[in-house]
Amino acid sequence: MRSPWTRRRFLAGTSLAALAAAATPLRLWAIAPFERKPPARLRLSLAAYSFRDDFIDASHERPAPPKHPINLFQFVDYCADHGCDGAELTGYYFPPKVDTAFLLKLRRHAFLKGVSISGTAVGNAFTHPAGSMRDEQMQYVKQWIHNASVLGAPHIRVFAGDTSSGMSKADAKKHCIEALEECAALAGQHGIFLGIENHGGIVAEADDLLDIIHTVQSPWVGINLDTGNFHTEDPYADFERCAPFAVNVQLKAELRPRGKAQQAADLERMVGILRAANYQGFVALEYESAESPWKAVPPLLARLRELMG
Repeated sequence: MRSPWTRRRFLAGTSLAALAAAATPLRLWAIAPFERKPPARLRLSLAAYSFRDDFIDASHERPAPPKHPINLFQFVDYCADHGCDGAELTGYYFPPKVDTAFLLKLRRHAFLKGVSISGTAVGNAFTHPAGSMRDEQMQYVKQWIHNASVLGAPHIRVFAGDTSSGMSKADAKKHCIEALEECAALAGQHGIFLGIENHGGIVAEADDLLDIIHTVQSPWVGINLDTGNFHTEDPYADFERCAPFAVNVQLKAELRPRGKAQQAADLERMVGILRAANYQGFVALEYESAESPWKAVPPLLARLRELMG
């Protein structure tokens, strides 16, 4: 392992020439690929988002009443019944008003079912400039850092945001980096990782996502790597580039390369990329396909258990 001084010298002499010309003072890469020794350790989880149309007491509106009503406790039961190591409890499906008693009750329930709460996920935007909208988003994420801490969740999926307010991409990235660092300072106090997802906007492309990751000054930030969200010429190549920085993986059954129709994802290839990167952590199936999740999710989980070993 390189000493801290050797690592800084190495990073300063690599591919930062353009950044050095544009930034004062120079900011070295804060996040290098995580040093993970083989073999990879992949743990199967399931994202609550897979059953997004069926949660009762959800804080997000749905187009129609649930056909198969489910709550978070029943979702944890489902994960246990289907051999999942973890359950990803998307923040959208908690009751509108969440208190500590509810969070502790859910944590206890998951523990007694033998299911880890692999993480949670929020729907934020970090690209707002200073002002009330930014303050609102920061408070929202910080509240979920508290919630995740009570739940015992080690990871929160966050979004970057976009340039819809008319700002340049450079300014949007700057705002996002500042927000990530501020929230990560709090998250780190609770031992929680923030995973920025490749979710359109300013991180639709791997280059922009990695640019942000290479700049954020925090050991508590990584990538929430969504296998279905790179709509580029070669999504597998982009997935491979980002895998060394992943702190959580959301695996989709389909992907859509640029200029091509949606197609079934090569799950074996995806798992192989994670193994090659020596990824250690949860791989959460996040089902978004047209077929009912109640029918499609069980065989997908079975297939992933087989591939992940």
